[in-house]
Amino acid sequence: MLDLLKQRRSIRKYQDRAVEQEKLDIILKSALLAPSSRGIRPWEFIVVTDKEILEKLSQCKAHSSQFLKDAPLGIVVIADMTASDVWIEDVSIASTIIQLTAQYLGLGSCWIQIRNRKTADNKSSEDYVKELLNIPEKYSVDNIIAIGYPGEQKKPYDENALLYDKVHMERY
Repeated sequence: MLDLLKQRRSIRKYQDRAVEQEKLDIILKSALLAPSSRGIRPWEFIVVTDKEILEKLSQCKAHSSQFLKDAPLGIVVIADMTASDVWIEDVSIASTIIQLTAQYLGLGSCWIQIRNRKTADNKSSEDYVKELLNIPEKYSVDNIIAIGYPGEQKKPYDENALLYDKVHMERY
């Protein structure tokens, strides 16, 4: 697990190669197995492979989302806000599991934050995505995970550079 965590980096360039259905199935099963507070599982996932929709989704933020248009796959992570008061934490756990599973399968991924972000014309990124994908009002859009075969290589994290000064024992 430690090696997987060291290897996982945010990948923003992808090969022009589809993600196999078998790998997508494993990613989705893993997400559905994600723990959630009181087992409520307020998260839901919208799988997008249509290039035209991915292109439109890539415009969901003023910055840092344009690379989505070149990814073969995007998973939009939403939550029923009425189901749980800790839906943000629950979708964050599920999203992390999606990214770690993608890494385990030899894929790259990158989290695109949607909640509390704006489009280039200052519209809510969440409203933009909800309108584009016809997402019901009771759901919040937290993020989109871009996934694909890496088109770039990044060095793994170095254990010697870990910020151990951020670890406190017993008390601050």
